[in-house]
Amino acid sequence: MTKPFRFAVQATRATSAAEWRDLALKAEDLGYSTLFLADHYLGKGPASREAQWPPQYLAPISAMATAAAVTTTLRVGCRVFCVDYHVPGALVKEALTIDLLSEGRLEFGIGAGWSEPEYRAMGLDFDAPARRVTKLEEVVALFKTHSSGEPLDIKGDFVTARDYAGLPLPVQRPHPPIMIGGSRKRVLSLAGREADIASINNVPFEPIDAAGRTPQQEALRRLSFIREAAGDRFGALDIESSPFFTAITDDVATSAAGIAKMVRVPAEGLLEHPNVLIGTVNAVTDRLSERRETFGMNYISVQQTELDAFAPVVARLSSK
Repeated sequence: MTKPFRFAVQATRATSAAEWRDLALKAEDLGYSTLFLADHYLGKGPASREAQWPPQYLAPISAMATAAAVTTTLRVGCRVFCVDYHVPGALVKEALTIDLLSEGRLEFGIGAGWSEPEYRAMGLDFDAPARRVTKLEEVVALFKTHSSGEPLDIKGDFVTARDYAGLPLPVQRPHPPIMIGGSRKRVLSLAGREADIASINNVPFEPIDAAGRTPQQEALRRLSFIREAAGDRFGALDIESSPFFTAITDDVATSAAGIAKMVRVPAEGLLEHPNVLIGTVNAVTDRLSERRETFGMNYISVQQTELDAFAPVVARLSSK
């Protein structure tokens, strides 16, 4: 079964209440399914430069609630919450409160964290990957149990919730859609088993990576982890991907050359990279259809800067 296309925009750059409200309304009007925030906190400074991540203006929870309050159909989420940046029980209750108050429009993205400079800047310990993924597993279990309304009795290595039942109960049953993303087998297998949306992180830009795989082969490898773990439920999953470089343009050669210079790879073949989406509206719609067939990618997230330019693609492909 081919899953229909959905499109999201990820935004954090609004610097006023009016700008944020207007952006949410515009995303809804243009047909985007979801408005995502990011769970990053650094403003301008050495830590932001070290993390190689742009300064973040908006924190996700309050911005998600505001966006939901001024729209009627737009879904809201965070791509993705970091398990170490929040007290698990508090994060789950905040998220399910948004689902209740939005009348069922939350998507709960959750991940194991990755930015060691950001951890360090905020005074957090950056545990080994295995420990962070174990915590992720426990937070996902807490989210599902809290959503059920049953008494909580969880005592894990990282998550404790006992002697109370979760409130509020979500509008979406049995729970709001869970998004889990990553690049390695353990996290992608968790997504296959437990998530409703499996997000495949950007693959390397080198024509051949250290393991001898092309970007396309690496994307297929990651998809195989999800498929194997999901089993019979694979066809019901959304496979989410965010093109790292997106441009709706007639001047493909110039755009490709600029990207090639930035990431220090040859321009030849770059247009076929799973995280590059450059071309006219017709070319981009065709390429997305091909990638859905090859990589299963039906849920596409673009950055705030592409909101307007990408809208014709959204109009042409949404729900198809």
